[in-house]
Amino acid sequence: MSATPWLYALGVVVLLVGIAVSIALHELGHLVPAKLFGTKVTQYFIGFGRTVWSTRRGETEYGVKAIPLGGFVKIVGMLPPHPGDDPGTVRQSNTGMFTQLVSDARTAEYEHVTAADEPRLFYKLPWWKKAIVMAGGPVVNLVIAFVLFAALFMTIPSQNVENATTTVETVSDCAIPADEAGRKCTDEDPVTPAKQADLQPGDEITSFNGTPITSWDQLTTLIRSNGNNAATIEYVRDGVDQTVTVNTSVQPRPSQGDPDKTERVGFLGVSPVIPAQREDLGFAVATMGDMTVTTVKAIGSLPEKMVEVTKAAFGAERGQDTPMSPVGASRVAGELTSADGATWTDRVFSVGMLLAGLNLFIGLFNLIPLLPLDGGHIAGALWEGLRNAIARLRRRPVPGPVDVAKMLPVAYAVGAVLLVMGVILVYVDIVNPVRLT
Repeated sequence: MSATPWLYALGVVVLLVGIAVSIALHELGHLVPAKLFGTKVTQYFIGFGRTVWSTRRGETEYGVKAIPLGGFVKIVGMLPPHPGDDPGTVRQSNTGMFTQLVSDARTAEYEHVTAADEPRLFYKLPWWKKAIVMAGGPVVNLVIAFVLFAALFMTIPSQNVENATTTVETVSDCAIPADEAGRKCTDEDPVTPAKQADLQPGDEITSFNGTPITSWDQLTTLIRSNGNNAATIEYVRDGVDQTVTVNTSVQPRPSQGDPDKTERVGFLGVSPVIPAQREDLGFAVATMGDMTVTTVKAIGSLPEKMVEVTKAAFGAERGQDTPMSPVGASRVAGELTSADGATWTDRVFSVGMLLAGLNLFIGLFNLIPLLPLDGGHIAGALWEGLRNAIARLRRRPVPGPVDVAKMLPVAYAVGAVLLVMGVILVYVDIVNPVRLT
């Protein structure tokens, strides 16, 4: 990595600004439909803690707070009154800690509600409008991710492994195990078969053990299945057909079915020329789909990965696939923009992809059906719609709004877990950050 400090700082600033804009647009995704549906919105803020700046437009206060780790939109009437109470009043006699927490939340919710506000309370919206308001934020993040992916792939030429040619780009000097990728060769590392065979960059491989080669994927499959047996390789160098015979070696390489696992397969030690080219919209859609699946799996493995991160806080090795806070992501952005030999196109593409990936993660993570995440409110709205539909089919009275206040103890617990996770991630990103190789 280059030591150019201003390029590093530029990457950090660009990513942090991108995250701030993403947060602002996320909250706008809640604000706009809430206002369109006529609910009363009193606050729109980026950040938490002490107010740094604010201004009032109509009934809504817009502003920025001191801790830029999120944002919020205050929609009046998110919690319905206690069943049986008049709207705008809350029972004050409760027993039990959780019951008191719910009661206090209801009291705070209706402290400034006036009679004129009653028709505009959020809980009175139809279930589908509630779902749209709460889904607005995550959907905006997903749209940002897709727009960034599409813009980057369709405007900046990039290397797609699916476009790999049968021409050799590099020849490895030594065989390094897959789990040690990134380090330099040592005297103990065996020379690669490609090096022994004197293959060189620019050689076009045309045949492997008598099988004509039409694609790099085909060649890779043949090499992996060859084990440590002899291989006759035909290739073209400077327009001249040549042939060489060498034994491929057996090395642990990433599995083709599951890149997270390794298997011992035949190994030659060459990589292909991959021409940089612009992609079409279909490629962006396919990439977004693949990354969505990968991100969902990553979210599912968060508890396991957080154990690794916690160990890293006490000196254990930090895996590159462990989650990061905005602090860690900004450091990665700094390394990407200050990398030796990186062009401005490389820098834009790398930071843009990082920001797109973050928006994809934020959007999908917020859809987890647990309060206080948006997905918890969406789940409540969908359950309300289902419950009311069943009641109508059975010709029974419609139960009415789902009382999400009953789930507040869960929301507090989830919120506490997320807070602890955030603190751990920020700390580890400072003392033992993810570093690029």
